[in-house]
Amino acid sequence: MNAMSTTMILPPATLGMLGGGQLGGFFVAAAQELGYQVWVLDPDKNSPAARSADRHFCADYDDFAALDEFAAGCAAITTEFENVPAATLDYLAKFVPVRPSGSAVAICQNRIAEKSFLRDHGLSHGPFAVIRSAEDINNAAPTLFPAILKVARFGYDGKGQATVVNREEAITAFAHFKGEACVLEKRLALDYEISVILARDQDGRVCCFATGENQHTRGILDVSIVPARTSDNLRREAEALAARIAENLDYIGTMGVEFFVSGGQLVINEMAPRPHNSGHYTLDACVTNQFEQQVRALCGLPLGEPRAHSVAVMVNLLGDLWFEQRAGGEHYREPDWSTLYAFPDLKLHMYGKHHARPGRKMGHFTVLGSDMSSVLETALAARRAIGIEGE
Repeated sequence: MNAMSTTMILPPATLGMLGGGQLGGFFVAAAQELGYQVWVLDPDKNSPAARSADRHFCADYDDFAALDEFAAGCAAITTEFENVPAATLDYLAKFVPVRPSGSAVAICQNRIAEKSFLRDHGLSHGPFAVIRSAEDINNAAPTLFPAILKVARFGYDGKGQATVVNREEAITAFAHFKGEACVLEKRLALDYEISVILARDQDGRVCCFATGENQHTRGILDVSIVPARTSDNLRREAEALAARIAENLDYIGTMGVEFFVSGGQLVINEMAPRPHNSGHYTLDACVTNQFEQQVRALCGLPLGEPRAHSVAVMVNLLGDLWFEQRAGGEHYREPDWSTLYAFPDLKLHMYGKHHARPGRKMGHFTVLGSDMSSVLETALAARRAIGIEGE
């Protein structure tokens, strides 16, 4: 390795964060606690991370004048979401260490590249076809249906995808996506879903957090249960697969790997080249959280201990909670947070977003304890108390 990759970056150095959402905000907090300064580049003047950053560059990710100034002041740069252009990461890497690399992010931000990566490395994945035209749909294997058609780029939290039962529905959905490149994935019968959050340093050391069990509502993560209610063997297998992915990507940083469990077998769903929503429990339940690990990996520090000291259940708080149905229509109001403060083992985290809208992640809470059944019962009771519908 070259000198750049083996030198520790120590406080009070300035670190750069591309993206200003809640993941960036938690990174800023973790880095500042360790003694670093943080600059954030994000085009949204109201981005949550910008509120706590030492400096905010309110600029687009392809504003090269801003990127030049940003790189000149940072000792190392990372990102908080996968849709930062890989070309931006590659450009910044000419001047300063960038972790993860643009090449790793490029694979994770494109579903075609991601599925092809899994196939080419012999990693467990579901049947799929690359769709660039209606003819590709007509040529797809009939065994793929029923299926899910997903746009290759910029799809997350259930956006940019459609469930289709036959070719005709797939062609209609493809037209709705305006002919964007897609992947057509066979819809699997799922037992449940899990995820592994890990950190990998520049020497190839991997630290995995406890595997989480995830429940989604309308394509958005709703509840994460840690540790996952599954076998030790399956947990170990999931961690080993996630570590193989990180190794094959030559990944440096924190990443999340989502799995389906279908017929008792693991199927890799997707990779996130950043901290992951299902890893938010680590803020309260682990010796080292996923954001501190991101700082440590970026700066060449030894990775922290990922061990969980508590059982944890995390619940997402979406913007829907701010809207109440009344006679005459929908009414905007602040949720009654006192209902959550009534639970002494509950930790509430609000993201400071400028405004709420349905489906937008506004915060989360985590319930801690030593007994899974009681922790889960408390978390679901708190979920009902704040007004989240359904189980």
